[in-house]
Amino acid sequence: MNEFVSRVLSLYVGLPCVAARRPSRRDRDLAATFFHQGILLDHIEAAMLLAHLRRADSPSTLSPIRSLHYFIQVIDEVTHEPFSPYWLDYLRRKATVA
Repeated sequence: MNEFVSRVLSLYVGLPCVAARRPSRRDRDLAATFFHQGILLDHIEAAMLLAHLRRADSPSTLSPIRSLHYFIQVIDEVTHEPFSPYWLDYLRRKATVA
């Protein structure tokens, strides 16, 4: 579980749209909840990248994300729709350009 939580938090703080560079206790607890719910790491990464790309595409300036909780709805969206591993690769490539 610790490796999973560390990976989720690393993905989170690594996003350019995130204000925090150190995750909070609430962020750690939520990452542990994702583990206990059986949410796949690929789904979490895809959701984070998708949310980041959507924000980058927004015509208005948005304030930085301050909590891992921001991604809950997008994680729900991603986990309910099956996707190809190629889509995750596409999101990774697109996010490095954005």
